[in-house]
Amino acid sequence: MKTVEEVMIKVPIVVEVPGSRSDAINVMVRNNVTGAPVVRSSDGHLVGIISRKDVFNKMDEEQLSLLMKKDIITVGPDISVKEVAKIFVEKKIHRLPVVEDGKLIGLVTPTDLLDDVKNLKTDMTAEDVISTTCVTAYEGDPLSYVIAAMRVSKITSFPVLDAHGKLTGIITDRDMFLDQSKDLNALKEMGLDETNQSLAGYRNVLPLFYMASNKEIAEDRTVKDYMVKDPTTVFKKTSLSEVAKIMKQYNFGQIPVRGNKDELLGMIYDVDVLSALLR
Repeated sequence: MKTVEEVMIKVPIVVEVPGSRSDAINVMVRNNVTGAPVVRSSDGHLVGIISRKDVFNKMDEEQLSLLMKKDIITVGPDISVKEVAKIFVEKKIHRLPVVEDGKLIGLVTPTDLLDDVKNLKTDMTAEDVISTTCVTAYEGDPLSYVIAAMRVSKITSFPVLDAHGKLTGIITDRDMFLDQSKDLNALKEMGLDETNQSLAGYRNVLPLFYMASNKEIAEDRTVKDYMVKDPTTVFKKTSLSEVAKIMKQYNFGQIPVRGNKDELLGMIYDVDVLSALLR
């Protein structure tokens, strides 16, 4: 069985303390990541982890040390991939810092384990591991309603149904804010400048900024105007190795699951797929 050292990111992107909310946002935008370990600038000692959700859950807080999660799970470099998969599946987390003698030496994510699932001969299927409550949107819903629903549910990707309950699309937090991609005021409020507009990571932080700051969205906009139509889906009997292959190929973190009559059964997430490694 492989060890974490064989699959981990050996030079992970980090944020340093002392630092500010703007420092964390800048690191995420410039490196197109949605979170990072936090280390002490003086000695590289791991002190926490920060995600874009942490940043925007406390809009009035500027100090990075008060925004980051301090009670974090870490692993050593010699732990097996199976043990890491177990942590991801049970804790539903997406980042595991790898430490040695208190210092950060790597980072492992569910994506880093998808190749192991892809190459696995397993009889486990998508329907075996659906575990997360699925929140749906109706294609005629006002966009303002969906933004509120995402804020309350803390889920940022909704399958979209038509009036007959048929899956017609999928909408994520990023899809809803295309019109604001040149919002210089939003950049300024986040401590960024106009040079960041060309960076892909800007779209990772902009949606949650709008949600957290209660920016108004035109009431005449509906889900149908912004959703991705005819999304990639998997059948309930699709093997987890095939699901992993699709996720890896298209960089998906979740995929809608269909039943025998093409009805929506739920969503399968990257952490669910790792269950195949626990057999």
